[in-house]
Amino acid sequence: QVQLVESGGGLVQAGGSLRLSCTASGITFSGNDMGWYRQTPGKQRELVASMASGGGTYAADSVKGRFTISRDNAKNTVYLQMNSLKPEDTAIYYCNAHRDSLVTKGGYDYWGRGTQVTVST
Repeated sequence: QVQLVESGGGLVQAGGSLRLSCTASGITFSGNDMGWYRQTPGKQRELVASMASGGGTYAADSVKGRFTISRDNAKNTVYLQMNSLKPEDTAIYYCNAHRDSLVTKGGYDYWGRGTQVTVST
């Protein structure tokens, strides 16, 4: 059974920092691309940052220079270091694991339950 468990969310003042963690089980972690998404009420879930199994990274323009994604394959854990937080970063943050497949179109996607991040003014 695949499980992704996020932690590290909470309430922080604008300008502060948080580090989110997501620990995976039931998958070959090193073979998955890992990502962090966020969602606010009434909006679509958006990709915040991702790190491919090979190490390449992506960050949305809105978080570039402030958020950093990293992974520890030995611990089956992906992190999102969030600095200089802004009120508009307030959202539920979800961890995603993605693996391509030659036989399944779109590959496989697994999701955590999310962790709330609230940034106050």
